[in-house]
Amino acid sequence: MENFIIRDENALYFETHYSCDNAIFLAIGQKGYFITDGRYETEAKEHIKSTQYEIEILISHDLIRTAKNILKKHEKATFIFNPQEFSLYFYEKLTSGLKINFVPKPNFHQEKRICKTKEEIALIEHSQKLNIKAFDKFAAWISKNAKDKNEAFLHFKSQAFLTKKGKYDLSFNPIIGINANAAKPHALPSNDQLLKGDLLLFDAGIKYQRYCSDRTRTGYFGKNGFNFKKEQHFKDSTLQKIYDIVLKAQENAIKHAKAGMLACEIDALARNVIEKAGYGKYFVHSTGHGIGLDIHELPIISARSKTRIEEGMVFSIEPGIYIPNKYGVRIEDLVVIESNGARILGE
Repeated sequence: MENFIIRDENALYFETHYSCDNAIFLAIGQKGYFITDGRYETEAKEHIKSTQYEIEILISHDLIRTAKNILKKHEKATFIFNPQEFSLYFYEKLTSGLKINFVPKPNFHQEKRICKTKEEIALIEHSQKLNIKAFDKFAAWISKNAKDKNEAFLHFKSQAFLTKKGKYDLSFNPIIGINANAAKPHALPSNDQLLKGDLLLFDAGIKYQRYCSDRTRTGYFGKNGFNFKKEQHFKDSTLQKIYDIVLKAQENAIKHAKAGMLACEIDALARNVIEKAGYGKYFVHSTGHGIGLDIHELPIISARSKTRIEEGMVFSIEPGIYIPNKYGVRIEDLVVIESNGARILGE
């Protein structure tokens, strides 16, 4: 087993079923050391468990010093760490005076958990089911109450449906965009008001037992109300064409994604549809990203990614077309790769 050192909370949780904002975990063979301060002693002892490591909980006023005392007993050993979660100050203080081979490996822990277990897939799927229910309740509220409400208020209101009034945490800050603001993939809520005939893009997710969900829909606020179904009808014929292209791109990628493909090949399944329709330059981001304890995990489904897709990988398929100062369309679902291809989670 590889020796490593981690600080990221989701990595801590994956290894020990517990995390806090001030902890270090050292894995040395089959022995694990969870180092934290007295504020978290009781909870750590209540919750920490592992099937991989025999874990010793150490309470310290100086986490780095305690970690160094352990590492000194294993000099000349090799330890992997993720440099993205270590500040320069932390790294220099930890490594000074030690004869340890520290090997930086960005995202090494996400690589470790890139293929999800059946239990993890079930948690992500349940999270997405809860997310879909929240979308539907928000849509029903929009139909009856949202006319003349601005994006900032809609953004605020959406969180009550997503979190079920505080029962669940958000996966990320929701994205909501009306018309031209929807042309910004990560739009911030504005004072633009929602009126009949407007386009509304909504991208949101929640956490269930710490596992994230993520979904995007683009809908039309018409005289018959509003919904987040994939079948949408816009009065603007060009917008309808763009919407249909994005939907076709998404459906093509989901239908043909399979284990053994490269991530860039899945990206191409969506991107080629958009490019052939003449809108390639308006698809400005990757087709998808992995999801789990982090909202953005591996694999990255992009034009440059050479990751080999395997069964058990869970990721988004979310092509989009964004016409500056006019409108944007994005449609997103989560899929899991199984023996016969990609299955949409939550439906």
